[in-house]
Amino acid sequence: MKILISSVINLKIFSPSEPLGIFIIFIGLIFSGIIFYIIYAVSTNKESLEDKKIRNKKEFIQKEKIEKLFPKKK
Repeated sequence: MKILISSVINLKIFSPSEPLGIFIIFIGLIFSGIIFYIIYAVSTNKESLEDKKIRNKKEFIQKEKIEKLFPKKK
């Protein structure tokens, strides 16, 4: 018993001129845009404000520890 998929499902509903086909293309464009945005955001290495605050605080603490270890002679 040989049943073809095209006989079970009408494949014309997926064509670009049908509403379902247009919806699939639209979802594909949105997905592609999101992927390109993620690649752009990762490649530009943008830090959030919270990340900058944490990094600055860690650098300040590190400088304080270094000053305690090596005090300046007067």
